[in-house]
Amino acid sequence: VAAPDLLDPKSATSNSKPRLSFSTKPVVLNAPEDECDTRTTVMRWKTVSAIFFLVVLYLIIGATVFKALEQPYENLQKIAILEKKIDFLTTHSCVNSSELEDLMKQVVSAVRAGVNPSGNLSNQTSLWDLSSSFFFSGTVITTIGFGNISPHTEGGRIFCIIYALLGIPLFGFLLAGVGDQLGTIFGKGIAKVEKMIKWKVSQTKIRVISTLLFILFGCLIFVALPAVIFKHIEGWSTLESIYFVVITLTTIGFGDFVAGEKESLVNLDYYKPVVWFWILVGLAYFAAVLSMIGDWFRVISKKTKEEVGEFRAHAAEWTANVSAEFKETRRRLSVDIYDKFQRAASMKRKLSSELGINASMNQEMTPGKRTLSANLYEDRESYPNLSLRNGSLYLNGLSPDYADRREIPIIENLK
Repeated sequence: VAAPDLLDPKSATSNSKPRLSFSTKPVVLNAPEDECDTRTTVMRWKTVSAIFFLVVLYLIIGATVFKALEQPYENLQKIAILEKKIDFLTTHSCVNSSELEDLMKQVVSAVRAGVNPSGNLSNQTSLWDLSSSFFFSGTVITTIGFGNISPHTEGGRIFCIIYALLGIPLFGFLLAGVGDQLGTIFGKGIAKVEKMIKWKVSQTKIRVISTLLFILFGCLIFVALPAVIFKHIEGWSTLESIYFVVITLTTIGFGDFVAGEKESLVNLDYYKPVVWFWILVGLAYFAAVLSMIGDWFRVISKKTKEEVGEFRAHAAEWTANVSAEFKETRRRLSVDIYDKFQRAASMKRKLSSELGINASMNQEMTPGKRTLSANLYEDRESYPNLSLRNGSLYLNGLSPDYADRREIPIIENLK
């Protein structure tokens, strides 16, 4: 019986048996650089689609809530203005409805142009004085755009386009610089707080707690304190003041509440520039906070990817070890089977030599003699005194040479 090449016992003895184990440093499966770059820099279409549907769902929820909250108030205002018109026409019979509508259209146009239609010309100030123009220029480059005033001339609109295209990137550089300085200040403050805190907690928890404290401290300075100041200066309610601060610092800028529009504050030329500098620092603060949150998410994402990579490496190592163990077990079984075949062949050759049976005798023996010979060979251990000589079976190992001594074979000339 010939052994296959793959089951060669010589090569089998030289191979060492692998063991199932998990090393402290898992095997890292190196992926192509292009694939890694694609995964880290390009978002998959499935992720983009999921985020898109999430944003659309968020918009639908917002639209439903705003409609439920604001539409009843809008209907009440429509009914109120209609009642005012009817009362005015009833009281002043000399005025017809078309003349009243023309007056209302003129008032709406003036309001859209930033002109206050109430009062007379003697007590009205210009919305395009140096202070107001400075504040408007600041709302352009900060992309807030309150909308309470806007250019209406062709020259003003052309200049506003060029001014915005050049000023927005310039302000972006300034905002980034101020944000970096605030971030540095926050970082130093966080480091000092970490040295002062001697709690028996992990360094990560101390970092998170100190960072949250500085975020709350910044919100107190740039959100809560300005809201209190605007409440007292502008005469707004607490909700209106907080609403203005948040809408302004998030660069939404609806324009329904604008600082410095109160009549008592119009003559204060320094008020609006001070408000703009608060906007600058507040935007830089929010930019620093958002950048910090973004860094947190990147760190968390990086750690998650590393953990997933380690898990995959451990799984790949375990799979490789299991596969190697299975192959080794199969090889050992094959070698054992091969050894058994070799031993069986060796025993057959040894048996043939002991019995003295050659090919010619095998051909001359009848089937009955072959069967009896095989059976007697199997019973040799039970009868050790039996011996086979020249096709005859003798007792006590006596051979035909001692026939003259009257040794009688038990079975002679099997046929």
